[in-house]
Amino acid sequence: MPRPVTNSAKAVWNGDLKSGSGTTSLETSQLGTFPTHWKARSEESERGTTSPEELIGAALATCFSMQFSNMLAENGTPPTTIESTANVTFNIAEGGITGIELINNSTIENIEDADFQRLANEAKETCPVSKALQGVEITLNATLA
Repeated sequence: MPRPVTNSAKAVWNGDLKSGSGTTSLETSQLGTFPTHWKARSEESERGTTSPEELIGAALATCFSMQFSNMLAENGTPPTTIESTANVTFNIAEGGITGIELINNSTIENIEDADFQRLANEAKETCPVSKALQGVEITLNATLA
């Protein structure tokens, strides 16, 4: 039986919410430490600064792509390319994260669009990150190239 795997990220915040700043570190992979601050989250994203919503989007886009790839292979139609983007909307006036738009463009040989759409929707519903985000509406726009 596979053993559980735990991955870690760390955040350090200095100061109050609106004038403070912090960092987010990918601890397990050691791929980097990224600056963050309130403005990047609530007003406008800026180059070189991340937000919790961007990290959630990265996690969802990656998880969906992996899940979809596996399902397509099990269907006998392995993908050539799966490209996914997750746009996470944060609206403080509405209480935080208000929705996620998952956009997928895939190149797959010998698959009918109906099967492609069915498997894409199933992957969206069953990937572990989607399951963790059940309190947020996730829409899917999947295109077969």
